[in-house]
Amino acid sequence: VQLQASGGGLVQAGGSLRLSCTASGIIFRFNAMGWYRQAPGKQRELVADITSGGSTNYADSVKGRFTISRDNAKNTMYLQMNSLKPEDTAVYYCSLLSSIRSPRYWGQGTLVTVSS
Repeated sequence: VQLQASGGGLVQAGGSLRLSCTASGIIFRFNAMGWYRQAPGKQRELVADITSGGSTNYADSVKGRFTISRDNAKNTMYLQMNSLKPEDTAVYYCSLLSSIRSPRYWGQGTLVTVSS
């Protein structure tokens, strides 16, 4: 299983970024996927996840600002991040989830930095 995350960068507060995660080595459409993040000195936390059927779940801190989606034809998951805040600064990881929506495999992470 390989998960390749991309799309991170430096953005000003209030700006937007879109992260992508492309998977290989799996039948993508059968698997739940998720985005996690880890800020300096903090534990990794769930940002959002999406089931194989497209049901979504978000952390309270990102509800209304972030949108998770998937394109099964491209084996790719996305995270559209709007109205970014400095506290969104973190390394963002994509993950392939188990049937109970816990992480099984991790991508390499992509850094998002939001300046104030």
